Amino acid sequence: MHTLLWIFIFLLTFSFMEFMAWFSHKFIMHGFLWNLHRDHHLKDHDSWFERNDAFFIIYAIVSMTFICLGMYADLWFGFPIGFGIMAYGAAYFTVHDIFIHQRFKMFRNANNWYAKGIRRAHKMHHKHIGKEDGECFGMLIVPFKYFKNARKA
Repeated sequence: MHTLLWIFIFLLTFSFMEFMAWFSHKFIMHGFLWNLHRDHHLKDHDSWFERNDAFFIIYAIVSMTFICLGMYADLWFGFPIGFGIMAYGAAYFTVHDIFIHQRFKMFRNANNWYAKGIRRAHKMHHKHIGKEDGECFGMLIVPFKYFKNARKA
C-alpha cells in the first residue's frame, strides 16, 4: 500500500507541476520577474545561458528541499513530492530546452502530431516579445487547437 501511495503522490505532483509551470509562466515570469524571463523572448544576450535559467534553479531548490525532508525529517511523502518535481523539471528541460529551442541538437526529427502541436503552441507564445498579450503558457499540455492544426500539417 505504501508503494502505491508513493506512486500516486509522485504522479499527482508531476501532474500538478504542469499547472505550476503554467501559473508561474503566466503570472510570475510574465509578471514581476519578467526581468529574468525577458532575455528568453528577446534573445538579447550572447551567452548560452539565460537569466531565465534561474527558474530551473528555483524549482530544483524546492525539489531538493522535499527530498531532504524525506531523508532527514522522516517525512516519507517528501520523496515522491521531490522526485515528482524533479521528473517534471527533466521533462520540461527535455521538451522546452532540447526539443523546442534546440539548446542541444537532439530530437530534431520528431514530427508526430504531439511534437508538432507543442512546437506550434510554443511558437505562438514566442511571437509576443513583450510581457503582455501572451498566449499558451503551458508546456506539456497546450490548447487542443494546436494539436488539431498539427494533424493537418
